[in-house]
Amino acid sequence: MLYNWKEINEKYGYPLKVREALSVGEIFKVGRGYYSDKQYINPFLLIATKYPYAIITMDTAFFIHGLTDVIPDNTHLATLRNATRITDDRVVQVFLSERIFEPGKTVQEYEGVQITVYDRERMLIEALRNSKTMLFDYYKEIISGYRKIDDKLDYRKLEEYISFFKKRDYLYNMLRREVL
Repeated sequence: MLYNWKEINEKYGYPLKVREALSVGEIFKVGRGYYSDKQYINPFLLIATKYPYAIITMDTAFFIHGLTDVIPDNTHLATLRNATRITDDRVVQVFLSERIFEPGKTVQEYEGVQITVYDRERMLIEALRNSKTMLFDYYKEIISGYRKIDDKLDYRKLEEYISFFKKRDYLYNMLRREVL
């Protein structure tokens, strides 16, 4: 479990008890103001907790959804276009307009922590939109992952999400050509 400073103080009562728990290895400091009952925590979880207004996207979301086995070096986060720039070196920030920021946003549990991530359908559209900037083998691995789960995809959601983008005809044709 991952705790922020306020939650850990509520759990232990006061800072002295927190120090005791740290010294005996009952809890571990995993980041500035963040604690866990495990010594090592997935960095995606820490960053997702630290920036709750952002949505996990791109390479990180593909990995979380099991569409690739490539562990990303950085956590990819989508934020609104007018959001404050994230200066954390472990984060790749993607700025999105309000029109396309919310569609596909879901909250799911990952390794015991609630995270905000785009769903598989939205990530398929993101893969198609970014196909020219992705490494060819990586893109093919992701598309292959989608072909394996095509019976589990919600095609109504896909059509709804595509309608939010400017190049909807291009995306729809690419979807039919690549996955369907």
